[in-house]
Amino acid sequence: MNYYKMNIAGIDHQLPLCPVNDDLYIGAFVIFGNAPLTVACARELLKKAPEYDYLLTAEAKGIPLIHEMARQHGDSYYFVARKHPKLYMTGVFEVNVRSITTDEDQKLYLDSADAELMKGKRVLLVDDVISTGESLRAIEELANRAGAVICGKMAILAEGDAADRKDIIFLEKLPLFNADGTIKE
Repeated sequence: MNYYKMNIAGIDHQLPLCPVNDDLYIGAFVIFGNAPLTVACARELLKKAPEYDYLLTAEAKGIPLIHEMARQHGDSYYFVARKHPKLYMTGVFEVNVRSITTDEDQKLYLDSADAELMKGKRVLLVDDVISTGESLRAIEELANRAGAVICGKMAILAEGDAADRKDIIFLEKLPLFNADGTIKE
């Protein structure tokens, strides 16, 4: 297996290169289980973050990140758009999403009780990696339906063309790869 080495928030990290198809490989960035990297990324994102009232991410890889951001910032609450509605949800907003790292269409759900708390508040959208932007688009749609004021969009990594977007804040650019591990031009 090929790996891509990069420094993220001051920490050296190796990303395994995984095939999306025969001609396209991506560097798989998984923050789960890496506490020092999560802490460092949260710290560096908060340095760039606009003023906000709440954080919102999509389940699942963004959860440890916004938890740590909220902890460091002193926030008492944050929101997670869930992949499945839960029994405790008092009602739901739903939106379709298709991520580059998922084989099939999915839905994201936001509890209407959470939506009520977001209404009129500054909400910062956060993800681990923005590539196609589909997950970000989905949580943005949920936040808009909730009546939130989206004050910013951020991620640890911007993959491929996402790094050229002017509407996101990110720490590092993540290139796309050929099957042999070289960076796509």
